Amino acid sequence: MKGNQVTDRSEREKMLAGELYDAMDPELKAGRLRARRLTRRYNQSTEEEDALRLSLLRELVGGMGDFAFIEPPFHCDYGANISLGENFYMNFGGVILDCNTVRIGANVQCGPSVQLLAALHTLSAQERVAGPEFSAPITIGDNVWLGGGVIVCPGVTIGANTTIGAGSVVTRDIPANVFAAGNPCRVIRELE
Repeated sequence: MKGNQVTDRSEREKMLAGELYDAMDPELKAGRLRARRLTRRYNQSTEEEDALRLSLLRELVGGMGDFAFIEPPFHCDYGANISLGENFYMNFGGVILDCNTVRIGANVQCGPSVQLLAALHTLSAQERVAGPEFSAPITIGDNVWLGGGVIVCPGVTIGANTTIGAGSVVTRDIPANVFAAGNPCRVIRELE
């Protein structure tokens, strides 16, 4: 300890810093349970309950613009590390593993079964079995369209006005104003 300050960082702080952390930490477990309860209620809501869905989404995520809509079913780790821009739309079956920050710009559209995965595990089987995990943030710029089944991997940034083709696996940054597709995802052409 230094003065009255504790020098040890919480597992949550380590997680958000991209360091190895213990996912079984009580604070992190409580955060995941909170997200499970809220997403269960969201996913069980009906199409006539727009106000309830909006309220639950605002309670779940860390921040969002005036309008955001996610078609149920939807799943996430914590919700609190997700920031949704104005006019965000995610189609059925979306998954956001937000064990690090997931920042999504304005006017972003996601097709069905899109996955934004900030979670990482070590490549060493021995270390992986021991339990610690780590993560990397995801950033998606304004006016991006992610086609159905797109997977965005940890640490990726997608630039504004970009379209990612259906079924793509985005393993590295994609610049603004392009159409990109494939596995691994690569720039196909520039957009005007």
